[in-house]
Amino acid sequence: MPTKTAIRVPGPGLGTKDWRAGARALWWHGYSFVKTKDLPMRRIPPREFSFAPLFAMVPGFTVLAAFATDQRVSVNEALLSALVIGAGAVWAGFRQSRVFPETVIKVDTTLASVVLDALPDPVLLLNDRRHVVAANRAAEALLGAGLHGRDIALLLRQPDAHDALKKAYCGDQVCARRDVVFETPVRRSYELQVMGVPCREALSVRAVVALHEVTALKNADTMRADFVANVSHELRSPLSALSGFIETLQTSAQDDAQARTRFLAIMDDEAARMARLIDDLLSLSRIEVNEHIRPTARASIVKIVSGVADLVQLKAQEKNVQIKINVAQNLPDVCGDEDELREVFQNLVDNAVKYGKSDAIVTLDATVIEVCGETGGPGVEVVVSDQGDGIAAEHLPRLTERFYRIDKGRSHRVGGTGLGLAIVKHIVNRHRGRLSVTSEPGKGSMFRVHLPVASP
Repeated sequence: MPTKTAIRVPGPGLGTKDWRAGARALWWHGYSFVKTKDLPMRRIPPREFSFAPLFAMVPGFTVLAAFATDQRVSVNEALLSALVIGAGAVWAGFRQSRVFPETVIKVDTTLASVVLDALPDPVLLLNDRRHVVAANRAAEALLGAGLHGRDIALLLRQPDAHDALKKAYCGDQVCARRDVVFETPVRRSYELQVMGVPCREALSVRAVVALHEVTALKNADTMRADFVANVSHELRSPLSALSGFIETLQTSAQDDAQARTRFLAIMDDEAARMARLIDDLLSLSRIEVNEHIRPTARASIVKIVSGVADLVQLKAQEKNVQIKINVAQNLPDVCGDEDELREVFQNLVDNAVKYGKSDAIVTLDATVIEVCGETGGPGVEVVVSDQGDGIAAEHLPRLTERFYRIDKGRSHRVGGTGLGLAIVKHIVNRHRGRLSVTSEPGKGSMFRVHLPVASP
């Protein structure tokens, strides 16, 4: 009867039959030592470890062991075993090749999303099928949530955008640029850039789409062109009138004293209108140059408002308009230029008198507010209210544009240049304040000016 060989584990107190208990004890002592010394323990096997290669060799060795039962293996049997082992290795390779790109793609797009979220402009990453694989928060704010996996053709429907994508994917242009416009909810202009990634270098990202907003630049160009056209028109009208009256006085009305007196009065009005326009243009230009420099002087709102009421009083009396001033007690001084602030409130009160109804009341209220504009500190609110015809809602956003008039004929009759509220806006901006307008047709308008309080 064959004898069995005992397995002996060295160590005190361990017999031949309890080697498993000894192994467990050895493991427990080692684990306790590691925990006591607070040593780092690593996961075994590591998370990225795969048994696929090992499993791939098992069938081959099984075949080889079956052939080797008679202690001899022929060449054909060895070749068959090698073939089985090779097939298993190929299977393991395909399995690993499928796992690796998925991991790389996941890391690639996840890292890209984190980096792109730090960019202010909308950016999207596209794969070879033109589907979004990553997008930053700015892109989701512009194009909506849930962009991942969507076709770019469903997000950018502009033909110029599709043309840029086609050129970038075909390799015709490394970086294709186009101008695109989004009409809703408001009209916005963007510069679209599509950068293609060469196929030999692309893993999951085939193209990068970036959108840079240029709405402000487009609007500035439009306003600049409109400004030149408006100035030319505003100066051409009185100059044409002056030229016509001069020619008439030199010819047919040369001996007509009555016509000469009437024409000279009109010429005087037109000349005064040109002078006011030029003065307003110079004033606006001077304010814009210094708009980024905040005034540091102290100015008394009580003094300014009282002085403005006195200046406009004569014009108000001609229309039987009463000016009322309501100023809070102990109203603090504001941080600002006294002359510029006087121009602000003189423009507002003058407009209230000119465009308001006769036998009405224009009110100036000055109170203290807790939070003022961008400074975030206390401030003073001055409200100029009238009892005029009011302003329709569609005109309110454009009131402070240069040469913008609701009723051009009426504005010319009362001597307006269309620059008053533009000057007011720029002066208030220079003082780091805020201008707001509320109006209701038939009930009048309220112009609110917030100014920061001067430091003690």
